[in-house]
Amino acid sequence: MTRVTPLEKLRVPLGGQEIELQQLDYDEAGGMSLLRTRIREKSRFTVFEIDAHTAAAWGQALLRWARAQGAQG
Repeated sequence: MTRVTPLEKLRVPLGGQEIELQQLDYDEAGGMSLLRTRIREKSRFTVFEIDAHTAAAWGQALLRWARAQGAQG
């Protein structure tokens, strides 16, 4: 059985894309958890699932870019 837990929903101001983050817990895989990212752009969806290590590296890259643009956080 797979449990899906909603984590965050964001809307991109320019373009209107909707980004949804969910945690997937795979009980049959020994309790493995992944982060699912769903990006909706009009009627098109992009969905991918990543492990915690990849999520951390991606998050750090996003923060570096945002800070270089003057964002706080």
